[in-house]
Amino acid sequence: MTKLLVVSTCVIRSRKSIEKNNFSTKKIQLTPWDLQLLTVDPIQKGLLFRKPNPQQHRELAKLSSDFINRLKTSLSDTLNYFPLLAGKLAVNKNSDNTLSFFIDCSNEGAEFTYATAPNLIVADIMEQTYVPKIVKSFFPLNGVHNYEGVSKPLLAVQVTELEDGFFIGCTINHCVGDGTSFWHFFNSWSKIARNLIVDKPPILDRWFPEFVASPIHVPLSKEHVHDEFDLPLLEERVFHFTKQNIAQLKAKANYEFGNSQNICISSLQAVLAHLWQSVIRCRCRTNADEKISFKLLIGARSRLQPPLPEGYFGNAVHFVNVTTTARELLEHDSGWAALQMNKVVSTQTHEEVMKFYESWVKNPKVVKKSEVVANSLIASSSPRFDVYGNDFGWGGPVAVRSGAGNKHDGKMTIFCGAEQGSIDIEACLTPETLHAMGQDTEFMGAVSNVEMV
Repeated sequence: MTKLLVVSTCVIRSRKSIEKNNFSTKKIQLTPWDLQLLTVDPIQKGLLFRKPNPQQHRELAKLSSDFINRLKTSLSDTLNYFPLLAGKLAVNKNSDNTLSFFIDCSNEGAEFTYATAPNLIVADIMEQTYVPKIVKSFFPLNGVHNYEGVSKPLLAVQVTELEDGFFIGCTINHCVGDGTSFWHFFNSWSKIARNLIVDKPPILDRWFPEFVASPIHVPLSKEHVHDEFDLPLLEERVFHFTKQNIAQLKAKANYEFGNSQNICISSLQAVLAHLWQSVIRCRCRTNADEKISFKLLIGARSRLQPPLPEGYFGNAVHFVNVTTTARELLEHDSGWAALQMNKVVSTQTHEEVMKFYESWVKNPKVVKKSEVVANSLIASSSPRFDVYGNDFGWGGPVAVRSGAGNKHDGKMTIFCGAEQGSIDIEACLTPETLHAMGQDTEFMGAVSNVEMV
């Protein structure tokens, strides 16, 4: 078994001061969207690249010190635009025995690690049925929770060299930003590495409605901090859906239920419904009459009136539940399941978002992982994020993978596929469920480039 070897670790800081960035304040107060994530894990996403062809770029056949130095320099330049990622999470204790958190843009720096994985090649990552366990070690800050940002970096990067490729794994404190913000940073870094201009600088000021006074007081108990629960043995597998197969699933769902109600079921809703039914069919322990749910993370940026400005850097998502029973889900076609998702998502108007905001401020509720994972699937990330456009000067990525953070039985991480219009879903489930899904002909009929195992 290949073991990862850490070569070096250092701190990368912005080379410009806050004042030169025209960022007037060093303190960024956190919103309910940010604060509810205090006790969960950071975001961990990374990209796999092939090394340049040695015959064409002989000097780049191995990751040279120039390569690593360029990544470090471009990361420092990127932090000029994202000073909060080089800061720390700070906390004040209030007289009412609550806590208030903010980001101190202190430029203490981001962590940068260079590691090697001897004898490991790109094919070892891409051509396995299940995601190899070693991929988890490609990410820094494993096991850290977001509230630990008071002492841990808010951003950590690890570059892992393979025999014929390299992996750039990135961990960002989830209180700092969501998936939209994560890929905004990653996209900007790859542009700066190629000496391109960042045409969409981040909007760093947090959004608060007029009725919300900041800083917000949060009663963070030991129960939340020490939220212990047992996880079963888990595996991960990437299911690939081509543009053509997605179109067929969407057409089927709308033919079955959407058209009759003048509703347009989306491509993603059709894919997730197809996936949901297979998971429930293949889970041995599911009771037909028990309640099951699919938790969806709904983006609020475009739902607010007026919408948040493009480039808003922070969190702007909240959970919604699509709930039914196993029996009801499996007695209907997948179009019915997609319709239930569509109905729940369509209720998330500006008014509903504001209700969530106002309710949370009155009764702050920090997410407990043990409650989130109870008998449910959760879909995170989005196929709309620009994943494959991240070229650091040696070609675009060949695959995307996520780390160990926030993984449990039922976590579905959604990515765009390498081919335009395709979707990859990284499913984290028990080995028994994943194996059964591989034998589920109805499900696998819509999955491409995967052998039945």
